[in-house]
Amino acid sequence: MNIGVDAAALGMSNAVTGYTGDVNSGYWNPAGLLKIEDSEAALMHASYFANIAQYDYAAYAKKIDDRSAWGVSLIRFGVDDILNTTQLIDSEGNIDYNRISLFSTADYGLTFSYARQMKLEGFQYGVNAKVIRRVIGDFANSWGFGFDVGLQFDRNDWHFGLMLRDITTTYNVWAIDEDKYQDIQDAVAGQNQELPESTEITLPKAQLGIAKKFEFHYDYTLLAAVNLNMQFARTNDVIASDAVSIDPAVGFEFGYTDLVFLRAGVGNFQNVQQLDGSTKVNFQPNIGLGFKYKGIQIDYALTDLGDQSAALYSNIFSVKVDLSIFR
Repeated sequence: MNIGVDAAALGMSNAVTGYTGDVNSGYWNPAGLLKIEDSEAALMHASYFANIAQYDYAAYAKKIDDRSAWGVSLIRFGVDDILNTTQLIDSEGNIDYNRISLFSTADYGLTFSYARQMKLEGFQYGVNAKVIRRVIGDFANSWGFGFDVGLQFDRNDWHFGLMLRDITTTYNVWAIDEDKYQDIQDAVAGQNQELPESTEITLPKAQLGIAKKFEFHYDYTLLAAVNLNMQFARTNDVIASDAVSIDPAVGFEFGYTDLVFLRAGVGNFQNVQQLDGSTKVNFQPNIGLGFKYKGIQIDYALTDLGDQSAALYSNIFSVKVDLSIFR
């Protein structure tokens, strides 16, 4: 749930909390769903770690009336066809490759979103209810539930947004098959002798966004956006304290006649300790490209999963459709 969706947003280093206003707002800030004119659908696919892990996303959102909207989205992040070698050696100590089986490990996030216009002019809010499902083959699985709250305010071409993730703290409760886990314990002597913790906790996080869109000669636009991503603990973020740690992100989108878009962004500023004990600031650069024609938008992003000096880039593609074009 932390990776992000929509190649357009990823190309801007996720600095979209204040400006988001389409079907993907269910993820970035549900208050933005109110900016949908009718109904929209979106799809995204990304392959990570040399195509070992697959990330898939689908979403749908619809305007209820002039003051409210709703949406639903589903995320799956999984690794499939993992070799299970816990039964490789039979009871007599013989290696039998026919005893190898395959399993998958996958995380699912199902989000229901609702947005509504407030009585204060320019203000809107949104709420997410999330169901988290995690599966590790036949060994273990978990269910989790959580809530997000988002707020947006627009005034004089300035856009402000606040997203509070996992505001009630999200809990995942694991159920472990002890018989299957016994196979893991027996596979490597002296290892994995204790059962893992059965409760997984996701602490609240906050994202504050500011954006402004500039127009030039009617045909050209420039969207500039800034995000402050906050965690309420000391981390390796570039701004860190015991109370809160802040990771800034900056993104830009240059548009021509609302048809072609070029995007760039930088974020994920981290203090990384080097082998000699010194500290170096690493960051993550992203770029992107988008095309929009008659309600259909296709976006591409090239994102850096590692630091800026390592060639660990991922290609992200997404598509968004304004479903009113079919009426």
